[in-house]
Amino acid sequence: MRFLPSLLPLLLLLHSLPYSAAAPKHNPHNNPTNSSHLVRSSCSHASYPNLCIHSLSTYAGPANTPRDLAQAAVTVSLSRARRISSYLAQLSNSDQGTKRERSALSACIDLMSESVDELTRTLDELKHLHAETFRFQMSNAQTWVSAALTDDDTCLDGFEELDVKVKADMKRKVTNAARVTSNALYLINRLDESRGRPRSKP
Repeated sequence: MRFLPSLLPLLLLLHSLPYSAAAPKHNPHNNPTNSSHLVRSSCSHASYPNLCIHSLSTYAGPANTPRDLAQAAVTVSLSRARRISSYLAQLSNSDQGTKRERSALSACIDLMSESVDELTRTLDELKHLHAETFRFQMSNAQTWVSAALTDDDTCLDGFEELDVKVKADMKRKVTNAARVTSNALYLINRLDESRGRPRSKP
């Protein structure tokens, strides 16, 4: 048992360390209550506040700052756009409907693909913001999300050519995606406004 004397000083040192050195520090930004308050206050004037609150409240990532919220909103919007693109591709593969209906569906598929690309670029831009290029990057984000919203609206306009049953289902899905995208643009505008730039209309 020769090693016991050599361990005794180490044990005494560890025992003398204050508890706070080993205990994890509390980060107020990780408080779920703070996140919930930020989500509600940020969504209160969005175009679709209830949808904004619901989509961000169920988001699995961080939502502690305006930048977090903007990224979360674009992430949710991108997820919806991807699901709709897959849904439209399945409809297209069924090879049903008239020639005009298939043409309208094909146009909508292209538009949603563009929307996915634009939202992907937006999310990447928001993840790599820099102080010296903030204005330029925010302008890019606003332009791309606005374009994605236009793609959604144009896709909706083409539904008039589709079968009534299919049109109702597609309209519901794309309308929801468009509203989520509109909220994302609002939160991006809020983030830009925090640096003193006038807000662009969602």
